[in-house]
Amino acid sequence: MPTFAAIDIGSNSCRLKIASVVQHKLKTLHEDREVTRLGESVFQTGVISPEAMADTVKALKRFRKACQTHVCDKVRVVATSAMRDARNSQAFREWVKSSTGWDVEIISGLEEGRLIHLGVVTYEPGAKGRVVLIDLGGGSCEVTLSDGGRVKEMVSLPLGAVRLQQEFLQQDPPAKEDVGRLKQFIDRELKRAEKRLGHPQVQLVVATSGTAAALAEASVAMGIGKVPVKKTVPKGFEKVKVMEAATEDVRRLADKLLKLNNTQRAAVPGINARRSEIIVGGAQVYATLLERFGFKGFRYSPLGLRDGMLAQMLGEVDLRAEVHAKIESERWSGVLEVCKRYGIDQKKAEPVRAHVVQLFDSLQRVHELPMEYRLWVQAAAMMQEVGKFMNHQGHHRHTQYIVANSEIFGFSPEQRLIVSAITRYLGKTRPDAMDRTMRLLPVEEHQNVQRAVVLLRLAAALNQDRASAVVGLKTTVYPKRIVMDILPGRGGAALEGWALKKEANYFREVFRRELFVEVA
Repeated sequence: MPTFAAIDIGSNSCRLKIASVVQHKLKTLHEDREVTRLGESVFQTGVISPEAMADTVKALKRFRKACQTHVCDKVRVVATSAMRDARNSQAFREWVKSSTGWDVEIISGLEEGRLIHLGVVTYEPGAKGRVVLIDLGGGSCEVTLSDGGRVKEMVSLPLGAVRLQQEFLQQDPPAKEDVGRLKQFIDRELKRAEKRLGHPQVQLVVATSGTAAALAEASVAMGIGKVPVKKTVPKGFEKVKVMEAATEDVRRLADKLLKLNNTQRAAVPGINARRSEIIVGGAQVYATLLERFGFKGFRYSPLGLRDGMLAQMLGEVDLRAEVHAKIESERWSGVLEVCKRYGIDQKKAEPVRAHVVQLFDSLQRVHELPMEYRLWVQAAAMMQEVGKFMNHQGHHRHTQYIVANSEIFGFSPEQRLIVSAITRYLGKTRPDAMDRTMRLLPVEEHQNVQRAVVLLRLAAALNQDRASAVVGLKTTVYPKRIVMDILPGRGGAALEGWALKKEANYFREVFRRELFVEVA
C-alpha cells in the first residue's frame, strides 16, 4: 500500500497532503499548511527575501518530519508563480535540497492549472460536465474550461492576491487612484482570457483556493449571501459542506472591502487576519471575472493543486486506478496538440509509432525499460520531426529543443527532457554522457534513453518508403541474437531491410546481441 506526499510551495502559503492507496483510491492521512508569503518580496523586487526563504524552509522541514512519520514512498514538491518569477529561485531550490533532500520542481502556470483540473474533476461531484474552474492563488489565476473531464481551453493570468496587493494596494484602506489602476489591470488581463475562452455556457463554475473560500464565507457572514448548502458531498477523500456565492453578492462584498481597513476586514467572519491583508485584490478579480463572463456565481471546492499531484502519482503507479486512463489520454492529447502546432502529418507518423510499440513489446526481455518508456517512445515517434518547422538542416537538434521547452499536458519537465533526448539521436549523433542533452537528464536515465533511442531508430528504419504500404514485422528473440523478418508492403521492403541492417552494429553495441534482418 504505497503512500504519497504532495507539497505545493505557493506564493502565499505552503501546503502538504499525504495519502495512501487503498483499493485503487486515495485515503488522506495528514494535511498541513503554513502561510509564508514567498511571493511578497518577489512581486516587489524580483527576488525572494531571505526571511521568506527561511520561513518556507522551516515549514518544509516540518513537512519532512510528517513524511518520515507516515513513511512516504514518494514525495513530489512543486513551486508555482513566485518561483517562476524570482531571479534567485535556484538559490532557494539549493537551500531546500540541502535542508530536506527534496528537489523542487517549478511548474508553469498551465501545468499548475492542469493539475488543479485533474484533482477537481477526479473528486468533485458535478465537475465532469461542462465546467469552468477558477484558481486564484498568491501569484497567478488559472481559468480552465473543462468538458467531459477534459481541458478544452486554459489561461494563466498574473492576477494572484499577493501580487496585486504588492503592486497596487499599498495604502490601507486602498486609495481611489490605486483602486482605479488595479481595476484597469484586471480588466486588461481578463480581456486576454476572454479572447481564449470566449463566453462559454457552462453547468457549473468551481472556484478553489483560500480567496474563494473566504469570499463564500464572508458573503454569508455579512448578510449578503446564501447559507451553505446542507447536503454533504465527497471531497475526494473526506466529506465537506458545499459553499456557494452568487455573482452579485461577490460584487457587493468586493466593493465593501475596498472601504474597510485591515483590522475591519479581519473582523469579518470567514476572513482571518492573514487573509485580510491580501483579499481586496482577489475579491475584485472574482467579481470582475464572474461579471465579464456572465456567470451566476461559483461553488467553492477545497480541492487544489496537491490533490491533482496525488491523483497523478496514483495514476502513474496503479494501472487499475480510474485516473490512470485519464492521465494517459491527457498526455496523448498533449502530444497530438504539439504535432498539430508544428505541422506534423499524423498519418505518416502513425506507422513509426505503431512499429516502436511493437518493438517495445516484443523486445521487453532485451531492453528491460520501465513501462513508462512505452509512452515516452511513442511520443518521441510522433514528434520526431517537429524540428523541421524551424529548419530541415539539423532538425534533430531543433526537435530536441522544441520538445524540451514546449508545454505538453501531463508531462513533467523531466519527462519532456527524456522524450526530447530520445528524438535528438535519430541522425548520425549518438547519446554521450558529456553531451549537453544528456547532461540535463538524471544519470540513472542515461542507459534507458540510449536503449529507447535504438528502438526508435529501428522503427524509423522500418518506414523508409512512405509511398508504399507499411511493412510488417516479425521479431524472434534468441539468447544471443535477434531475428527480424520483414514482411514487404505493396512497394516491397528492400529499402527498409537496408536501413534496418545499418542499425545492427549500434544494436549490438547497446544490447550485446546480434541483429539479423531477413526480408521475406
